[in-house]
Amino acid sequence: MSESSTPIKVAVSGVVGRMGSTVLAAVAGDPETVAVGGADPAASSDTVANPVTGEPLPLRNSLADLIGETQPDVVVDFSNAEGARATFATCAPAGVAVVSGSTGLSDDDIEEAGRLASQHSVGIISASNFAIGGVLLGYLAGIASRYFDYADLIESHHEAKVDAPSGTALSIAQAMAEGRGERFSQNVAEKQTLAGTRGGDFQGINVHSARMPGRVARHEVVFGGTGQTLTMIHDSINRDSFMPGVLLAVKRVVTQDGLVVGLDRVLGLDKLKP
Repeated sequence: MSESSTPIKVAVSGVVGRMGSTVLAAVAGDPETVAVGGADPAASSDTVANPVTGEPLPLRNSLADLIGETQPDVVVDFSNAEGARATFATCAPAGVAVVSGSTGLSDDDIEEAGRLASQHSVGIISASNFAIGGVLLGYLAGIASRYFDYADLIESHHEAKVDAPSGTALSIAQAMAEGRGERFSQNVAEKQTLAGTRGGDFQGINVHSARMPGRVARHEVVFGGTGQTLTMIHDSINRDSFMPGVLLAVKRVVTQDGLVVGLDRVLGLDKLKP
């Protein structure tokens, strides 16, 4: 695919949800993209208002029907793992690129997305986090991991999040493990009076998850060494924090063939790793 001066036509899968509606507003407000409609199994109407102009846009229960009607260049998917699998399977054969922020995808799901992208020569970008600061946290934590023996990772999200730990937390932990090159040292409590208090164990990193109203997303990495600690924190104050990354991915995906996993690769951080 090649770049064009024509605005990129974008449809949103999962548009009825909080993230989907935020994506629709971001797409409608960017001069390089145009919102053409939305799809959601929970849709109870056949239109959704353009958040900028107020004009009605097509809203369908079926993504395939929406694609046939609106011919988008890109579908942005913020649903769930099941929804993302269906989005990949629907969009790729239709020649429509995908940007997906749905988490909970298995290795087999990612492999299938890559196969579909290659087979149909379309771009797919799948990322666990589109907040640029959150992606940078993972990159910087990977560098710091070489210099500390102990590490904890604490993530907290809103009370409706279905998976724990978050996909972003797992991505950060993976970057830390790769940066260290071996398992972290870890305290093992001789007596644990409340089961699970030390959290999950990822290569010696103790991972803790909190769920509560008032949070959108926070990721905190704490390294411990002799006489010192190093703490790195990223907060997403609201869902708008993800939109610059989503729009960046939308503009990138129309120029690529194949699968890209992680916003770090869109930002080029994978090429900066020492």
